[in-house]
Amino acid sequence: MSQPNSDIGLLGLAVMGQNLALNMADHGFRVSVYNRTTETMEKFLAENPATPGGLQGEKTLEGFVASLKRPRKMIIMVKAGGPTDAVIDSLTPLLQDGDIIIDGGNAHWLDTIRREKALKTKGLRFVGSGVSGGEEGARFGPSMMPGGDFGAWKEIEPVWTAISAKVDAATGKPLTGASPGKPIVGGVPCTTYIGPDGAGHYVKMVHNGIEYGDMQMICESFALMTGVLGMSPSEAGDVFAEWNRGVLDSFLIEITADILTQKDPVTGKAFVDIVLDTAGQKGTGKWTSVSALDLGVPAPTVAEAVFARYLSSVKDERVAASKVLTGPTASFSGDKKAFIQAIHDALYCSKICAYAQGFQLMRAAQVEYKWTLPFGEIAKIFRGGCIIRARFLQKITEAYERNPKLDNLLLDPYFKSEIDRCQGNWRMVIGAAAANGVAAPTYYSALAYYDGYRSARLPANLLQGQRDFFGAHTYERVDQPRGKFFHIDWPEPSRPQLEMGGH
Repeated sequence: MSQPNSDIGLLGLAVMGQNLALNMADHGFRVSVYNRTTETMEKFLAENPATPGGLQGEKTLEGFVASLKRPRKMIIMVKAGGPTDAVIDSLTPLLQDGDIIIDGGNAHWLDTIRREKALKTKGLRFVGSGVSGGEEGARFGPSMMPGGDFGAWKEIEPVWTAISAKVDAATGKPLTGASPGKPIVGGVPCTTYIGPDGAGHYVKMVHNGIEYGDMQMICESFALMTGVLGMSPSEAGDVFAEWNRGVLDSFLIEITADILTQKDPVTGKAFVDIVLDTAGQKGTGKWTSVSALDLGVPAPTVAEAVFARYLSSVKDERVAASKVLTGPTASFSGDKKAFIQAIHDALYCSKICAYAQGFQLMRAAQVEYKWTLPFGEIAKIFRGGCIIRARFLQKITEAYERNPKLDNLLLDPYFKSEIDRCQGNWRMVIGAAAANGVAAPTYYSALAYYDGYRSARLPANLLQGQRDFFGAHTYERVDQPRGKFFHIDWPEPSRPQLEMGGH
C-alpha cells in the first residue's frame, strides 16, 4: 500500500488530465495519478520520468487514495455526467471526513449542486471547478473557476493559484513563455473563488456561451470579407493579424489570423477552403441558452451562435436549397479599406453586446441560486488562460471596479462611449450583409439586443394586447401602478361595447 506522500491526486489521463498533472508537477507538487486503463497511466509515466514535484502512478483506487496526504485532494478529469458519478461513487467508500473531491470537467452546474449536497451528508467536501484554456492551457496555465465549499477552496488555493495562467499586474496582459519544467513565476493568477456549490461550473458554462458568440462573430466577419469584398483567406488573415494589435487583441483573433494563412499540407490550397463547413459542439453553448430562457434573460447572440452551428450541420439540405432558393448577387463598389474598418467596428460592438448578455445572465443566476458572484474578479480571471482571453477584458474588470453593482456593461461609461463611436459602422455593415445576402445572425441579434435594451417603449404593448384577446392573459396599464392587472371583455364583431375590469 502506498504511503501518503502526494500533495494531490488526479483521476483520468486523457490529454487534459495529463497536461494538468504535468502542470502541477512542474510547480513542485507531488501528484498521484490513476487511470482506469493501467496501460495509459504507465505510458504517461514512462514519457514523463522527471518533473520538479514528481508523478506517482497507482494501479488501484485504494492505492491512489492511500497515497494522498490528509485532507485528501483529488481531481476528477473524466467525461461529464454518468462517468463522473461513477468515479465519485467508487471513491466515496474509501474516503474520510474532510476529504475533497474536485470535478475539473465541463459539468452541468445542477449536477454539481446535487453532488455537493450529497457528499456533504457523508462528511466529504466537493469543488466543481471550471478549467478553461484547452490542452495548452491545462499544461501551462488555464483560467480556473472553482465553486463549492469555501474551506475546501482554501485547501486547494495554493495549487490553483500556482498552476493557473498569470497576467501582468499593471496591464492585465497574459504572461507567456512557459515551457515543460519552467512555469511562469510571478504575475496575477487567473483564478478566484466563484461561490458555493455549482457557481464555478455555471460561470464556466457562461464563459463557453460567450465563446460560442465570439467565434461565430469572427466567422461572420470573415464571411463579409470574402463574400462582399472578394478577399482570399490569406488576405483576410492579414487583416485579423492587424486587428490583433488593437482593441480586438485576443486569443481567438490571433488564432484566426494563423488559421486563415495556413496552407493545406495535402493540396497546397488555403486550409479553410478544404475544411467542410459543418461545426460541432459539446453542449455548453446550448446549456447557456437554455439557462437564459429558464431565467428570463435576453441572451440572443449566444443563442444565435448555437443555432448557426445547428444550421451548418444540415449540409446536404443547404446544398440542395442553394440550387433552388435565390438571393442578391454580392457586389461592392465603395472604399474597401473603410469597409474593412466598418467590419472591425461591427465585430467590436457585437462582442460588447455578447459579453453584456453573459454577465447579465450571471447576475440573474446569482439571484436564482443564492450566490454572490464577484463579477470584477470573474472578468480578471478571464484575462489569461481561457479561450476568450482578450485585452477587452481589462475594460470589463475596470467597469466593475467603477461600479460593482453595474446592471449591464452597456451602461458603463467606457462601453457606452465605444458603442457611440462605432455604431454607425455597425449599422452600415449589417445593412450591407443583408443587401449582399451574407448570413450574419450574431451581428443582427447583437444590434437588435442593443436597440431593444435602449428602448424605453417596445411593441410588447401590442403583444400583450394579443395575449389578452385570445387567452385572457391580462395586461398592465401605463396609467396604473405596476403589478395591477386588467382584462378587456373583447367584443364579437356584432358587439361593439368594451368592458374593462381590474384583476
